[in-house]
Amino acid sequence: MTKIMGIDYGDARTGVAISDLLCSIVGSTAVINSHNTEKAIMDIVRLARENNVSQIVVGLPKNMDGTEGPRAQLCREFAEKLREATGLEIVMWDERRTTVEAHNILSQHNYHGKKRKNTVDAVAAALILEGYLAFRSR
Repeated sequence: MTKIMGIDYGDARTGVAISDLLCSIVGSTAVINSHNTEKAIMDIVRLARENNVSQIVVGLPKNMDGTEGPRAQLCREFAEKLREATGLEIVMWDERRTTVEAHNILSQHNYHGKKRKNTVDAVAAALILEGYLAFRSR
């Protein structure tokens, strides 16, 4: 059995979420701290191999009207580099409002300041992955 990985790509921190073996819920999360895209990709490749990942879902930041801006293009380029490095299927997933939702969730659980900064990307990745897993199950 294999798992699915969700990615919330960022310039300084990249959130990672990995499904359970049934690909029905998020099983674990992590944050990769790196300003270096190649290092972030190497860390994701390692995590994918260690966790027997067969597919990666990368969040695609769209504008509220559905159009794509410069940040979306960066994420598409990152996803292509991931595909080349892993050989895995990459799915782009609309991530509108996931970071806002992640901040709301963390506020509700009293995560503030540095504690929130170090967690928000993992929560956003989990929300991206949850959305994709829900879509797959329909």
